[in-house]
Amino acid sequence: MPIRAPIAAQVTHEVTNQPPPLAGANLYDTDPVLRSAVTRHGAGWAEPALHAWGATAGSEEMQEQAHLANTHRPELRSFDRYGHRIDEVAFHPAYHWIMGKVFGAGMHAIAWTADRPGGHLAHVAMTYLMGQVEPGVLCPSTMTYAVVPALRQQPDVAAEWVPRVTTAAYDGRSIPAAEKRGCTMGMAMTEKQGGSDVRANTTRATPVAAGGPGGEYRLSGHKWFCSAPMSDAFLTLAYTPGSDGLSCFLVPRWLPDGSRNRFHIQRLKDKLGDRANASSEIEYHDTWARMVGEEGRGVPAILQMVQHTRLDTAIGPAALMRQALVQAVHHAHHRSAFQRRLIQQPLMRAVLADLALEWEAATVMALRMAAAFDAAPADQAEAVLGRVGVAVAKYWINKRVPGMVVEAMECLGGAGYVEESILPRLYRQAPLNGIWEGSGNVICLDVLRALQREPACADAVLAEAGKARGGHALLDRWLDDLAAEMRRTDQVELRARRLVERMALALQASLMLRTAPSPVAEVFCRSRLGETGGITYGTLPPDANFDAVLDRALPMAA
Repeated sequence: MPIRAPIAAQVTHEVTNQPPPLAGANLYDTDPVLRSAVTRHGAGWAEPALHAWGATAGSEEMQEQAHLANTHRPELRSFDRYGHRIDEVAFHPAYHWIMGKVFGAGMHAIAWTADRPGGHLAHVAMTYLMGQVEPGVLCPSTMTYAVVPALRQQPDVAAEWVPRVTTAAYDGRSIPAAEKRGCTMGMAMTEKQGGSDVRANTTRATPVAAGGPGGEYRLSGHKWFCSAPMSDAFLTLAYTPGSDGLSCFLVPRWLPDGSRNRFHIQRLKDKLGDRANASSEIEYHDTWARMVGEEGRGVPAILQMVQHTRLDTAIGPAALMRQALVQAVHHAHHRSAFQRRLIQQPLMRAVLADLALEWEAATVMALRMAAAFDAAPADQAEAVLGRVGVAVAKYWINKRVPGMVVEAMECLGGAGYVEESILPRLYRQAPLNGIWEGSGNVICLDVLRALQREPACADAVLAEAGKARGGHALLDRWLDDLAAEMRRTDQVELRARRLVERMALALQASLMLRTAPSPVAEVFCRSRLGETGGITYGTLPPDANFDAVLDRALPMAA
């Protein structure tokens, strides 16, 4: 029999047609929309800090630490080895490393320490950059940022705590706040029987002596959701014997005498996303606290904090959009199929251009709300726009982000579905900001109440969107219809979501017409305000200028 020649060994692991690693890019320098907004809204002074932070956030080391912090999840340690109750959460060193970078950069404090216009915008820009890499640490950062105006309602409490929470330092040790280099702040509002209906709370506060604003109390109750339970202090709500309304209290983890407060962590939540950060259920058992603000006026007091956390929950989904878009564009720029790069294929270009429009409109709207926060309270019209506009932005951008992340994942195919890509983490994170600080219905009802109680809110939205009137016939018609919709008094709750959606699109279209290149704004108006766009991404008008749109997203892939 003839002897067959041996089969040549086949190389099975030669890697071809794969994109190079996407690491080391400066997330600020490669984002033309963010850079132009920073200078447009008067925060150009922050550009050196944003450039430095963009390099840190985009570094390979940050990516690796973010992966580790999400892989090794927080663990509850109720007792020490000797049986003492400690109620502590143990984090992987990567979490502390990231927190050190975030707080060391002053992201949580720059709005209050900059002492110049644009502080809130600088904070939001830094939050946006960090949210593209590891959103989990944004929860403690956001609450520490947002607590300042609430604390200032009680000057003696603010004098003690504001310097602690605005220090550009992170100290992860579980020790009394007075001994730490810097402190973080949390919040515990909701209870299992009420959720967003905080007036259904049952937690009780008993005065230690005279009580009243700034006075000492003892709390008893159960809080269903307390995020970042290793924070150094928390704002919380409880009923006092002397009022039918809830009061606001500051609860420290450690007592003034250096002993532990009775802050009992019952369990950590097993969450869909946000895995690097711990969220918990807690119980107060004769827990020491101080009242912040007037007795019975706790909801308005804590809403000062909620208003600022909502600003971060508006920019948070825009950050997820940006990272999803970056991943999709980078992949399409380097991957070939059917003898062409994906970025050269018409249908893929249509999808990517649609995603780019969504990201840009979300980003400019959230940053515009940050600018309104900066202008208030000196400019009353801006203050009103910030109050209602941030709720509109939070609602709409969060409704858009899950579908966008999924579409970006499809651009990568199976490679986007595995954990080695960041897209599964983005997808798990996508619903969070829409739920936190008021889910969709709560936000829409808040907007309705604002429009009904303060007619200036409708005027502020129409005035802001109207700055581009005459720039596109579709926007002009949209604004006329929106004004009529705002005047209607029938079935207002049933129409709430549609109304808020129309407000959001009016603001986005106006901003795009004023800030984006003309071809980009044109296709946004036609696809979002007209009848030429479809329901899914990738259904832009066939004659749209895809090159102009993609030029806004491509620098990071070049």
